[in-house]
Formats: sequence, C-alpha cells, structure tokens
Amino acid sequence: MVQAMDPAQRHAALLSERLVRYADLRPCTTAFIDTRTPGSAEKENFTIIGPGVAESPDQHVHIEIPHGFNIGGARQPPECINSQHSHETAEVFVVHSGTWAFLLGPNKEDGEVVLGPGDTISIPIHVFRGFKNVGNDTGFLFAVLGGDDPGHVTWAPYVFDNAREYGLILLEDGSLVDTTVGEEIPDGKRPMPPTTEEDVARLDRLTAGQMAGCVVQHGALGAEPSETLPGLGEAPIIGAASEAEGLTAGQMAWPHGFNVRYVTVAPGASTPTHIRHEEEVIMLHKGALGLTLPDGDVEMTPGDVMTVPIDMPRSFWNRGNEMVEAYFVRGGDQPQAPTLIN
Repeated sequence: MVQAMDPAQRHAALLSERLVRYADLRPCTTAFIDTRTPGSAEKENFTIIGPGVAESPDQHVHIEIPHGFNIGGARQPPECINSQHSHETAEVFVVHSGTWAFLLGPNKEDGEVVLGPGDTISIPIHVFRGFKNVGNDTGFLFAVLGGDDPGHVTWAPYVFDNAREYGLILLEDGSLVDTTVGEEIPDGKRPMPPTTEEDVARLDRLTAGQMAGCVVQHGALGAEPSETLPGLGEAPIIGAASEAEGLTAGQMAWPHGFNVRYVTVAPGASTPTHIRHEEEVIMLHKGALGLTLPDGDVEMTPGDVMTVPIDMPRSFWNRGNEMVEAYFVRGGDQPQAPTLIN
C-alpha cells in the first residue's frame, strides 16, 4: 500500500514541480545554430516552462507541464549577441538585469530598441530580431513564447554561413549536428535548407520607430490598487481590458495567447486567499514575495519563477522592507477575475 503524503511532503513535492530558483537555473550553451559563432558563443539559454525553441538535446527543461505558453530566459555577458531570427508565435521579453539592444531586420539594418531593467518588449511574429547585451555587466532576460509548442525559429541567411564555418549543421527537425566531434547527418534526416533572400522578402519588416507601440518601459508602469485583490497593485502590459477587474487594456492588447501584468506588493501588505482559473506564473523582479498555499508557505527572491496550478488557493504577502515587483503571466488572451475564498 502506498502511504499518503502528509502536508509537508505535499508542499515539498509541489515546490519541486512548480518553483524554479534563479540560483538553480540550468543553462545550455549549445542551444542554437550560432553557438560557436564569435560574439555569440558565451550566451546561456534557459527553458523554464515548456520545451522552448532550443535546437540541442542538451537543453534542460525545468517544468514540462503544458501551460499554453512557454517561459524561458537568456543570460549573456557584455557584447554577447543572439543572432537574427524570427518566430512563429508571440515572443515577449522582460528585462530582469542589464541593458539590452533589440536589433531589427535580417542584418540588423532596421534599427535597435535599447531597454533596461523592468522594461518589456513584444516582438511580432515573422519579424527578424536579435538581441545584444550592451551594458557593462552580465544581464538576464525573461522570455515568454506563445503556444505549448512554439515551433522552430527561422534564422537569417548569414547565420547558416557562420554555423557551417564552425562545424554546425541544422536539420529539418530542428536538431543540430556537430561535425567537429565526428557527428554525421543521421539516415532519414536532411539539413534545413538555408533561408533564402526570397524567404526574407516574405517576412515583415519593422523599424525601431515602428516598434514604439510594442514596448512598455518600467518607468511608465503605474500599478493601481487592485479592485479585486486588496493589498496588490496591478498594471496591464499585454492583454485585453478586464471590466471585471477594473483594468484597461495593456499597451500590447493584440492576441498573444497569454496575458502579462506588472504586480506590486508593498511592505507589510497581503492579499486575501483566492483562486485563479488559469495557470498563473510569477517572474519575480525585485523584493521578496511570499505565497501561502494549501500546505505551507514559500518566499520567492529576485529571478525566481513560480507557477501556481489552476484553482489552487493562494495568497500573497510581503514581510520585507522593499516593494515587491513581479511580472505575472496568465494563460489565455483574457483571463478571468480571481475568485475570493471565504
């Protein structure tokens, strides 16, 4: 007979399945076709929730539970660059640390958008983008990708040329072959045809100026007291208006398949116990955020990611001296209001 878990065991099991500490993130340095290209070789890729778009079997997935969206991350030292590519689903970045330039166009010729900590950018599908750490210290980005399976990226033509020079071949199934260690293309598999100029012409082009409506800067975020959850401040970033919560639409209100909001909890504040009807993912930016869950408490620190199951009671609190700042991702284009638990 299998012995039932006691509350402490259930709580520990939940945290092991649903909480990823920043200190425990497992990076992959061979995630993509440009992993050996000078200037890109030092980047670290993370898949926190969902499979992401990595092309290497070495990529570790922290949480495999389907959410309808993916959470990932990138950590790069100064001057390190992620090569130009486009996506088939929405891609949103929240800058956790560092200063980053988001580069537009197949050859970075359409301009750049420079962002700092707490800033958010949503880059439309089928637009070439890359990103570079232009600060003086190692920086970290949170990334949110639409869909349970965000598919493969489309690389700019020059990326294939560089990869070939350094011994990497991308296959049609999105995996990589490393010829420098004697790997060969497996039977039945074929190389990914390099992106052509005709392929490039079919994609969209946006200049840095045209991207203005796709950016929300941290300094412009004004978290208003929540009408439904006392103790919490909230500001919409991505998603439609929510009349039930008294929230206007976010700056990026077009469908993404998920919703992103900026959330604050002041020192000494706490919220009522409530449930959500969608997966709720917390990406902690600043401060120490506490959660009370059915079998115990947990306190998050900056850079941590926690996903709370649908319909699980939770409350938030801040017992520290610093304002908590977090970015909450919820499933669907228009999540429901929370339901309070008496």
